[in-house]
Amino acid sequence: MILPIVAYGHSALRKVCDDITPDYPGVSKLIEDMWETMYDSNGVGLAAPQVNKLIRLFVVDSAQVFEHLKEDGEEPAYPDAPGVKQVFINAHIIELDGENWTYNEGCLSIPKVREDITRQSAVTIEYMDEKFQQCMRSFYGISARIILHEYDHIEGKLFIDHITPLKRKLLKGKLNDISKGNIEVDYKMTFPDKK
Repeated sequence: MILPIVAYGHSALRKVCDDITPDYPGVSKLIEDMWETMYDSNGVGLAAPQVNKLIRLFVVDSAQVFEHLKEDGEEPAYPDAPGVKQVFINAHIIELDGENWTYNEGCLSIPKVREDITRQSAVTIEYMDEKFQQCMRSFYGISARIILHEYDHIEGKLFIDHITPLKRKLLKGKLNDISKGNIEVDYKMTFPDKK
């Protein structure tokens, strides 16, 4: 089932999320719905707070990025090619590492806004997979970036928190329009201030 994605301004996007146990009601269905929602909206990652669930859960498919690069005739020169498709439950960062690098990011909750964001190029993260098996793994490049973007969501942060206050001020009008639903999107959304 395709779930509505909450837009900028929704309180769920600013809450630190809670760990869950395997008996969390409907977790398997929620994961399935999150994959379906993410693909329907052409995303490469989706976090539970974006579908109004305040739990430490997100899904990532960085393999899509490499597929698009190949279709465009580019050979991906990133250390994480061909990417990962992974469910992250109760994720907690163990270590950030690598060079800082800048990449143009967007977010399904903040449609039609993209900004250059600087993040570290590697992350070691502890998490559970969809079977609640404990994992610890390091990710690099594009995969690390998507994971860090989604991890921010479960910590109540947004990618625009990484830009300068001046840039945020310049975006204020666009962000207000998004909250009010004064924007055309081709996927299901919930707008907090829509009249």
